Amino acid sequence: MRITSTSCICPVLVCLCFVQRCYGAAHHGSIKVTRNQTKHIEGETEVHHRPKRGWVWNQFFVLEEHMGPDPQYVGKLHSNSDKGDGSVKYILTGEGAGTIFIIDDTTGDIHSTKSLDREQKTHYVLHAQAIDRRTNKPLEPESEFIIKVQDINDNAPKFTDGPYIVTVPEMSEMGTSVLQVTATDADDPTYGNSARVVYSILQGQPYFSVDPKTGVIRTALHNMDREAREHYSVVIQAKDMAGQVGGLSGSTTVNITLTDVNDNPPRFPQKHYQLYVPESAQVGSAVGKIKANDADTGSNADMKYTIINGDGSGVFSISTDKETREGILSLKKPLNYEKKKSYTLNIEGANTHLDFRFSHLGPFKDVTMLKVIVGDVDEPPLFTMPSYVMEVHENAKIGTPVGTVTAHDPDAANSLVRYFIDHNTEEDRYFTIDANTGTIKTAKIFDREETPWYNITVAASEIDNPGLVSHVPVGVKILDVNDNPPELARDYDIVVCENTKPGQVIQTITATDKDNSANGARFHFSLDEGLSLNPNFTLRNNEDNTASILTRRRRYSRTTQDIYYLPVLISDGGVPPLSSSSTLTIRVCACERDGRVRTCHAEAFLSSAGLSTGALIAILLCIVILLAIVVLFITLRRSKKEPLIISEEDVRENVVTYDDEGGGEEDTEAFDITALRNPSAAEELKYRRDVRPEVKPLSRHHLSSSLDSIDVQEFIKQRLAEADLDPSVPPYDSLQTYAYEGHRSEAGSISSLDSATTHSDQDYNYLGDWGPEFKKLAELYGEIEPERTT
Repeated sequence: MRITSTSCICPVLVCLCFVQRCYGAAHHGSIKVTRNQTKHIEGETEVHHRPKRGWVWNQFFVLEEHMGPDPQYVGKLHSNSDKGDGSVKYILTGEGAGTIFIIDDTTGDIHSTKSLDREQKTHYVLHAQAIDRRTNKPLEPESEFIIKVQDINDNAPKFTDGPYIVTVPEMSEMGTSVLQVTATDADDPTYGNSARVVYSILQGQPYFSVDPKTGVIRTALHNMDREAREHYSVVIQAKDMAGQVGGLSGSTTVNITLTDVNDNPPRFPQKHYQLYVPESAQVGSAVGKIKANDADTGSNADMKYTIINGDGSGVFSISTDKETREGILSLKKPLNYEKKKSYTLNIEGANTHLDFRFSHLGPFKDVTMLKVIVGDVDEPPLFTMPSYVMEVHENAKIGTPVGTVTAHDPDAANSLVRYFIDHNTEEDRYFTIDANTGTIKTAKIFDREETPWYNITVAASEIDNPGLVSHVPVGVKILDVNDNPPELARDYDIVVCENTKPGQVIQTITATDKDNSANGARFHFSLDEGLSLNPNFTLRNNEDNTASILTRRRRYSRTTQDIYYLPVLISDGGVPPLSSSSTLTIRVCACERDGRVRTCHAEAFLSSAGLSTGALIAILLCIVILLAIVVLFITLRRSKKEPLIISEEDVRENVVTYDDEGGGEEDTEAFDITALRNPSAAEELKYRRDVRPEVKPLSRHHLSSSLDSIDVQEFIKQRLAEADLDPSVPPYDSLQTYAYEGHRSEAGSISSLDSATTHSDQDYNYLGDWGPEFKKLAELYGEIEPERTT
C-alpha cells in the first residue's frame, strides 16, 4: 500500500510531493503482498525468504486554522492488493481518528474535519490497516504514521514580564545598559519567519535606544540630570516576520527612573542671617535653626554644620538634625546683656558623602554668617553660690544664727532683694531668715542624735518685681555636743566559778556613746570610789575602750552567796566629760575543771544540760508514772487481807482481827491530850460531852493551884479511878493512852505548843545587827515583844 498526499502549497512542498509520489511509484507501486516461497535445488539446502511489505507510511501535513466549508484533504492510503473492486477496506485508528480525521474505507482518502491549532498540538500519531472486506483478514500489517500540523503566522509576539520598572543613575555615560526586554512568539521557530522577532522603540527617544535583535535598552544622551527630569516612560515594540510588512507585533512599557548621585553642592539661601536670643535663655536649650539647600536626595543630601570662627564659638554650639537636615543652634554658656549684647558666628554646611566623579562641580560646602542679638530681660535675683552648707551646734538656743545667703539683681537697675524660706516641708519650719540680710537662725532646739542634717530652700525676689523669684538649696549640719553619757554596750550575764583563782578575768565589758567620735570615743572604766573596797571583785581599764572584771578571792560558794553586784563607773573623753554608773550582776556557778559551767541553780542546770521543754515534760511525766505505780503497789499490799489461821502448826489461840474504826471526835474528846504533853497546864477534871455532868466543874484558878502540887503518876492513877467509877461510861471498854515523856528539861522546850501560854524573857533586838538577811526575822520578833509587854 502506498500513501499519497496533495497538500503541497509552496514550490518547495510541490517538489517534495512530487519526489514523494515518484518515490512511491518507483519503489512501492509494484510491491505486492506475497507469501513465503521455498525453492529446492539439487545439492542445496532449503532457503527461507522474508516477505516484503505491500505498503509503507509517509508523513502527512495539514494546515492549521483551516477555515474552509469543506473538510481539508490530508492524504491517501493505498495498498497494492487493492484492485479497485472495493474488496479492500481501509481502517484508521489512533489520535483523532474518527473525530478529527476521517478516512474513506474504500478509496483510503483522509480528510480533516476540524480547524487545528499547532500551538496546542503539533502532530498526531495514527495507525492504518488494510483488510479483506469479505473475510475481515488483514491484507497488510498495521502501519504507524504521523500527521503534522503545518504552522502559519497566527500569533503576535508577547512581553510576558512587562510592564517594566527600572532605574539608572543620573549623569550616566551614553550607551549605559538599562534593561533587556524579551518577547516570545508561539509560532514555529523552525518554519519560516513567523517566530523571528525584531525590537524597536516607539516612545522614549532621543533619551533611550533599543537593540533590534537583543532587546537591550541603553541611554542615548550624555549627563541626564535627575534634578531636570527624573521619570521616563519608554514603549518598546516587538514584530515577527523579521519586521516585514504583514508581520504581527506586540509592545510593552518600560518606566525608567533616574537615581540620584551627589552632583549638587549645598547652598545657603542667604549669606547673612540675624538671630535674636533673650539673655534668659537656659543653657543647653535650642535658640535657633539654619538650613542649607541641597538639590540631591537621600544620603547625597546629608550634611554637617559647624561653627568655623567668630566670637560666639565658645558661647554657642550647632548640631545637625538628620531628619530635617537643619542646623540646630544651642546655648553653651549663659548670656548676659549687661556684659555682651551681640555675637558673630560663621557657620559652614558641608556634604558628608562625596562622589569624587563629580568633584569638579564642587566644592560641596557653603558658608554663611550669623549675627546673634542678645535681648535684655528683667532677671530674677542671682545667688552668689549655687548651694550653701551651714553648721550649728545641737542644743543651741532658739534664734542662734546659722549662716547668711546673699543674692543680687543682675540687671542694670540693681533692685533691692528680699529673702524668705519656702515652708513646703516640715524642716523649713525649723529655721527663720532675715528678709533684708538673708541671715538664717534656728527656730527650735536641735538634737544631733535625732536628726543630724536638715535641707531647706531659700528664695529671693526683687522688691520692684516680686514675681521674679530664684531659689537656692541650703543644707544645715547639726554639730555634736557631748550631751550623752556613755553606757554599757549590752546587758552582761557574768558568771564566776566556785573554784576560780584570784586575778582571773571573768568578763570583758565595752561601752557605747550616742555622741560622735569627737565627743566620747575614749571610754574610761572604774569602780565607784564612793564605796568601800570590794573584797570579791575588781576592775581593770584596758585603755582600748574595754574593761576586764577580775576576781580577788580564791573560792566562792553558792550556798553562802550566789549573786554579787558590782557598780561600775564609765566616763567619756568629751568636753565636758560625762559619766554614768551601771551595776553588773555576777552569778556564782559550779563549773567543770575546764571552766565549763555545770550549774548555777535548778534552772541553770537544766539549761546547761541543754534540755528542751519537751524533754523536761517527758522526764516529769515519767516521774509521775513511777510515783503512781509505787502508790498503787502500796495500796494493793495494804488492801490484801491476812488469813484467819496463820498456820496449822500454830498451837496458840486463834486471833480474830476486826478493822473497826474508833469513835471519831467522841474518842478524842474523852480525854485532853494536852495533859500528857504539858501536865502542868492540864485541867483537873474534864467531863464528857456526850452526858450531862453531875458535878460542877472547878474554876480555872482553883484547878491551876491544885495541879501545881500533883505528881504526874498520881494524876494518872486518879484519872484511872475516875474512869472505873464513872457510872456514865459506855458499856464497852475504852482504852486511853497517855504518852508521858517525863519532867521538862532544864534547857526548856523549843516546841511551839506552849508558846501561847508561856512567856519568854529572850531579847531579840540583836537580830537587827545581823544584816539585811535577818531583817524580816528581826521585824517579826520585834513586833511580838511589844505585844507581849502590852
